[in-house]
Amino acid sequence: MNLELQGKNALVCGASKGIGRAAAEELAKLGANVTLIARSAEILSQVVSELTKTGDQDHDFLVADMSDTADLKKKVIGLATQKTIHILVNNTGGPPGGPITDASPESFLKAIEMHLVANHVLTTVLSKGMKKAGYGRIINVISTSVKQPITGLGVSNTTRGAVANWAKTMANELGAFGITVNNVLPGSTNTGRITEILNNRAKKTGTTVQVQKDKMVAQIPAGRFAEANEIGGAIAFLATPAASYINGINLPVDGGRTKSL
Repeated sequence: MNLELQGKNALVCGASKGIGRAAAEELAKLGANVTLIARSAEILSQVVSELTKTGDQDHDFLVADMSDTADLKKKVIGLATQKTIHILVNNTGGPPGGPITDASPESFLKAIEMHLVANHVLTTVLSKGMKKAGYGRIINVISTSVKQPITGLGVSNTTRGAVANWAKTMANELGAFGITVNNVLPGSTNTGRITEILNNRAKKTGTTVQVQKDKMVAQIPAGRFAEANEIGGAIAFLATPAASYINGINLPVDGGRTKSL
């Protein structure tokens, strides 16, 4: 099985922490040159210094805000003039929780901008180089909510579904060029996002975070939350030559929690 990514360049969004950072670490272990994107130069510089680096590997970072897609486009166009990006990991922190009936129109527009529009900007710019190289891997980190909406995450459920359908359409159009487009659907994962959700649920119900965590874990056949590197491993596999015939799928990495097939 060919899992080697030597000579391949990867761009990982939201790479300063959590799943994004874990994905960057796993890609670097397989030999890829990794460019990180997030908003803090200080944090990104630290993460770059800690990535696996052997031989001729070269890691760097790009400071950008996913909510400012015009600026994001300019910066990524500049990056694309310097090197071909073969692997794109679209990953952005989820929208704030809450019932969909309480959501404002502005909250939907902001989420669509940060997720769907940002993904589209990055993909349309970078897929040109992927086509020329005859190799491309676009992996979108979204949510199991595209299969089974999650209670209390109305804006997120809506936005993730839009991204999933966008990705499937893009997979159909780019497949002929040796480019795959897939979605990784993390389940409950030990990151800041799950802490936020647990805190919100505890506050809303008047219970403790531990009570809410126990309820969530009880729904997971694996009996625990995922660690970020377990999601990162799935992302990295989809980026490799071994995954060349996997295209247009939603891959739950959730310990078996999702009830649908």
